[in-house]
Amino acid sequence: MADPLVTPLTRLLGCTYPIVQTAMGWVSTAPLVIATTKAGAFGFLAAAVMTPAEARLAIAEVRRGTDKPFGVNFHSFQPGAAEIVDIIIENAAQIRAVSFGRGPDAKMIARFKNAGILCMPTVGAVKHAQKMVQLGVDIVTVQGGEGGGHTGSVPTTVLLPQVLDAVQVPVVAAGGFSDGRGLAAALAFGAVGIAMGTRFLMTRESAPPEGIKARYVEAGTDDIYVSTKVDGLPQRMIRNQALDKIERSSGIGLWIRAMESGLQMKKQTNASYADMLRSAKGMTSHGGLSLPQAMMAAAAPMLIQRAVVSGDADGGLMATGLVAGAIEDLPSCAELIDGIVARARARLAAIASPLEHSGTV
Repeated sequence: MADPLVTPLTRLLGCTYPIVQTAMGWVSTAPLVIATTKAGAFGFLAAAVMTPAEARLAIAEVRRGTDKPFGVNFHSFQPGAAEIVDIIIENAAQIRAVSFGRGPDAKMIARFKNAGILCMPTVGAVKHAQKMVQLGVDIVTVQGGEGGGHTGSVPTTVLLPQVLDAVQVPVVAAGGFSDGRGLAAALAFGAVGIAMGTRFLMTRESAPPEGIKARYVEAGTDDIYVSTKVDGLPQRMIRNQALDKIERSSGIGLWIRAMESGLQMKKQTNASYADMLRSAKGMTSHGGLSLPQAMMAAAAPMLIQRAVVSGDADGGLMATGLVAGAIEDLPSCAELIDGIVARARARLAAIASPLEHSGTV
């Protein structure tokens, strides 16, 4: 009998289970990726908040820590993006996939594919999934409205079947997943696996300080809020003092914060003013943002870094999926994945033989 957890995703990515750890800035660092891949899932390194030199070092660290294939996430408009693409391709022997938003064009996607690297963008709308497939991507990750960080308004249970009907490439389900029941449900929909961010953030190997992780554990669903004032786009966060202050900000206050954070980002990445201008122009012309939104988009990463790196739970921002409100523990990656796999197998068996599995699993 065929193993239901062997899917096109596991065959394409070379992982044991159809579970993907998504790239979260300053959270999906080398130790988390190593632990994820060793446990049988597929991990993405978050290079979108790294300089090229930092990305090179982090990729080397992952390669020293595991011989398993892994992925890298990057942002087409980040300073040094072209060099990071070169570094990824240099490591194509072990980097199996890249993830990104809507930035890369067909030429860049073809370059990855020619190097044997799969392109696996994350999208939040049917039209974006269709556009990515037209550009030549191999797999599409569909994030429903329950997802963390930037999010849409369409729930996963509505968006996922729409995308499955609209494209002919393998589809990974994201947004609201944290356990084996979710994996079984996604496979029943027709997805080839699930992708999780918040659930992997809430593990022992993720990078944030323990005090920040404790705040995630403490948060209930009523403590999680979608704001449009961080950068002009809907973004889901745990409600705290910093978010409340942003919600009370005037238009002038938002611009001041965006400019200050943009300067912080410039200092951290060693980008020139020309680099920052090119990035902003790219986000306006291809990223779907207005110039004010592009300016404010510089604020969010620095405020998120203040929480997940510096440990400031009140002065920083804590991006999260809604599912954080239902998670109450911090397992290791191995414990998490083993539990998901066991429960998914039990649920799938119950579906196949309902009379033999009449109890709740």
